[in-house]
Amino acid sequence: MHHLKGKDRYQTFSTSLEASIGADNPVRVIDAFVDALPLLEMGFKRVEPKATGRPSFDPAHLLKLYLYGYYNRIRSSRKLETECRRNLEVQWLLQGLMPAYHTIADFRKDHPQQLKQVFRSFVAFLKEVHLLRGKYVAIDGTKLRAQNSRKNNYNQKN
Repeated sequence: MHHLKGKDRYQTFSTSLEASIGADNPVRVIDAFVDALPLLEMGFKRVEPKATGRPSFDPAHLLKLYLYGYYNRIRSSRKLETECRRNLEVQWLLQGLMPAYHTIADFRKDHPQQLKQVFRSFVAFLKEVHLLRGKYVAIDGTKLRAQNSRKNNYNQKN
């Protein structure tokens, strides 16, 4: 009896990044959403590149990476940097760019108000296409103070 054999590691593959990402993959939504945003009007820095010096990362790429991390519960800039090297979805989303963790962290630190605007725009978009009604409130990661004293101990039997 033989074992299954994998592909030869030294063989080049003819599959493009585009063909590797399905048409219904959520990264396509992130890509289209960020491309439709008016980043300059929203106040993102370095939207217009300078004529001299080393080229900077497009804030659209860094925003796409940030939203991808948010969607996949990856908060750490170092983990997002790792995803840029190993994850096909991120490579497709960033067109092969690999920002360092410090660049990712600085982007997040430099744009707190702009990121809030992006999330507001996304919620407005979801309401506009009737994917969100806005009737329910969800609490995620919020710490609430307990109100269970000895007098009002709801766990004791009366």
